[in-house]
Amino acid sequence: MTIHGEAAAVRPLTLAWVSRQLDVGERIVGTEVLHGGATAEMRRLTIGGRDGGTRELVLRSFVDPFHVERAEDALHREAGALALLPGTGVSAPGLVAVDPTAAHCEYPSLLMTHVAGKMVLDDAGLEARVPLLARQLVAIHALRPAERPGKYVTLTTADTVVVPEGADAAAWAAAIDVIRKPVPRYEGRFLHRDFHPGNVLFDVPSARPADARITGVVDWAATSWGPADLDVAHCSVNLALLHGPAWGLRFPAAYEEAGGVLAAAAGERLYWQVRDGLAASEEVRPIARAWREAGRTDLTTRVVEERLDAYVTAVMDTLG
Repeated sequence: MTIHGEAAAVRPLTLAWVSRQLDVGERIVGTEVLHGGATAEMRRLTIGGRDGGTRELVLRSFVDPFHVERAEDALHREAGALALLPGTGVSAPGLVAVDPTAAHCEYPSLLMTHVAGKMVLDDAGLEARVPLLARQLVAIHALRPAERPGKYVTLTTADTVVVPEGADAAAWAAAIDVIRKPVPRYEGRFLHRDFHPGNVLFDVPSARPADARITGVVDWAATSWGPADLDVAHCSVNLALLHGPAWGLRFPAAYEEAGGVLAAAAGERLYWQVRDGLAASEEVRPIARAWREAGRTDLTTRVVEERLDAYVTAVMDTLG
């Protein structure tokens, strides 16, 4: 989804910074706001050259005060990931420039190349896309950078979980008790840390949805080192909120079928699945708003709450 016109305008200092990154004779000839992101403003910039041709770049700027405070670390992580990924087989934007402390822009920003493709958030064709998501995540976890990114971060605690209205109180109490336990031991992997359908771009032939293919993975600002289970849990809960709890429960098996390795013990798997499910409880409104802005107008806050409750309850029934 895009917006043209005044709302898409790039702020003056940022515009000047972007212009300095362009080739001689190039200039910005168009901007579009990209929706679907929950943490940063995203704009697609059309760059015109002397020969009349054009190319596209993407500008990511952290403007919300909460995220501005965390932008320096996030943009360093993203820039590091984008510099690592070329030649790995994991398609992602190319890094053009980064200003993590807003030394040159109004807000902390990153400029990158544009990756063809689109988010696909509809239920139709999901059966074919889930194995693709699983294989892509396995490929990400197989990366072995020369320098590891920072350790994963989980901000949710047993005291900050927000139990949805009308939720299964017993299931949620049991789930909260799970994350009171010590963190299980794990084998570290390179994590995207925000891998879900909203950050994966597809090419889907209109006549053959089953022939969908992934064209790229975006939003590497939370790149981390940690357990593969955590990335799988994050994608699982997003699938559950987008498409229903059953899809969230199916994703770990799809990941293993694609060659991924998860924790051997059910209790360890439960810990990570529950931890990320409970983390979503604190962000139901922004999650629902981001999905609606991306075209899923059916996903009201209440619908997302109900799906989250059903998913957490199902995880506890399955693994607890």
